[in-house]
Amino acid sequence: MDGEVPNIKKWIVFYPVYINSKKTIAEGRRISISKACENPSCAEIGDCCSHFKLPFAIEIDKAYPRDFMQRGRVRVLLKKEDGTLYNPSISSRKELMHHVAELVPRHPGRVKKQEPASTSNAGSSKSGKGGKKKR
Repeated sequence: MDGEVPNIKKWIVFYPVYINSKKTIAEGRRISISKACENPSCAEIGDCCSHFKLPFAIEIDKAYPRDFMQRGRVRVLLKKEDGTLYNPSISSRKELMHHVAELVPRHPGRVKKQEPASTSNAGSSKSGKGGKKKR
């Protein structure tokens, strides 16, 4: 355990904001909107890292410096101690961001969440508009 903690500090930092299509470049997005995904979570990024067989650690208590309300970050290790890559298709931070942003929309938890949310929003917006007109 003691040997692992210093190693995590050397791992690359991956904030969900980096691949969030709802953010601007000034707010912290690091890839193009066309390749980014909508509101990724640390858990989804962690699942993607495990899919790519990359060691990762989720730090829930950490916040993004530009927007401290965005909680959580993921630490990822791309290279072994001898310098070889864990996944040969991912050799840099940018490649990791592109691969993760590609996978997050297909995450099993995400597909289930979005379908009921879109139908319930349509029903509540109609009743909300009716309430405003009566006042």
